[in-house]
Amino acid sequence: MRGMPQRRIRAVFMRGGTSRALFFHVADLPPDLRERDRVLLAALGSPDPYGRQLDGLGGGISSLSKAVIVAPPSHPQADVDYTFAQVSVGDALVDYKGNCGNCTSAVGPFAIDERLVSAVEPLTTVRLFNTNTKKLVVARVPVAGSEAAVEGDFELQGVAGRGARIALDFLDPGGAVTGRLLPTGRPRDTLDVPGVGAIEASLVDATNPVVFVRAKDLGLLGADSPEAVDRDAALLSRLEAIRLAGAALMRIPGSPAIPKVAFVAPPASYRSLDGREIAVRDVDLVARVISMGKCHRAFALTAAMCLAVAARLDGTVVSESVIPSPLSPSPLSSPPVGGSRYPSPPVGERLGEGDLRLGHPSGVLPIAALVERDVTGAPMARKVTVYRTARRLMEGFVRTPEAARPA
Repeated sequence: MRGMPQRRIRAVFMRGGTSRALFFHVADLPPDLRERDRVLLAALGSPDPYGRQLDGLGGGISSLSKAVIVAPPSHPQADVDYTFAQVSVGDALVDYKGNCGNCTSAVGPFAIDERLVSAVEPLTTVRLFNTNTKKLVVARVPVAGSEAAVEGDFELQGVAGRGARIALDFLDPGGAVTGRLLPTGRPRDTLDVPGVGAIEASLVDATNPVVFVRAKDLGLLGADSPEAVDRDAALLSRLEAIRLAGAALMRIPGSPAIPKVAFVAPPASYRSLDGREIAVRDVDLVARVISMGKCHRAFALTAAMCLAVAARLDGTVVSESVIPSPLSPSPLSSPPVGGSRYPSPPVGERLGEGDLRLGHPSGVLPIAALVERDVTGAPMARKVTVYRTARRLMEGFVRTPEAARPA
């Protein structure tokens, strides 16, 4: 019997930060959402009970099983819209409930290279509207000729080599999914977790919601290797139970992707995945994040941005873990919110030694969050700034079986 033909769909394969994703123009995908999901699953190679996605372009882990759909702007202040899709490796599931900061870093270069915005040397500003969270992101993308630049001297730990630095300002990131920076109204809650018991956690929603817990409450150090975490099935089960308990309190039902769960600890020395020694003095705290049931090799960027905001909120388990190194002076030009030991930088300040330095498995991530008070005295996250690199890896057509269409 002759096999059914495969269809060709125009696509671009891109690395953004420490993730990879298939990028599509919305006009090239089926308008029916169920059919579109089947295309994304087939293109990435999911579901795969072996966890390798060998029959697609996915990489077998959550950071390498993603898609981005770019569309004309629907927001008056945006140049393009983009929708992030987290494609499950083992299940026939595409999740749209949150955003991906790493993939966001590739949207600006994609828009420039696809001529959706005009390229301006040496730097092109692209205003992005994320449809998942209804938030604006300002990307400042280096340009060489008429294309997004890829060569530069910026080193992103977790990615080999150096590249052109892309600056991303995530504007008004608070309440991206739940509508509130602190979904429960409190900086710390006690979760009653089945099989775990009572555990203190901070539930924070900035760029993406995260359940933060102390590493020591789980019997961990905070600088634990991802391999060790992933080998401990009982630990992963406890973390998933904590995540679900936090999700229920945040009123986020039915998503395996959000909220994420992370454990934090004061500064500690450890060896990064590339073998470098990270000294205590090089970080302000250490943390590990779980995404889709696995410990992230490079801290998920939206979770890192949420952590940076939580570090400026007094009473969270994150802010209590922050111990700035006396060798790394911190700017004091704006007062801390609620007495946090991690002060907010002035608007427009560039990332530097005074910003929060997160110790994660791939190295050290500097990240800046501006948190202020509103007229009622409640904390407001104004902006989170991060730096990434991105590169266009391949362009052409992705092939998917016609049988991926729904009956």
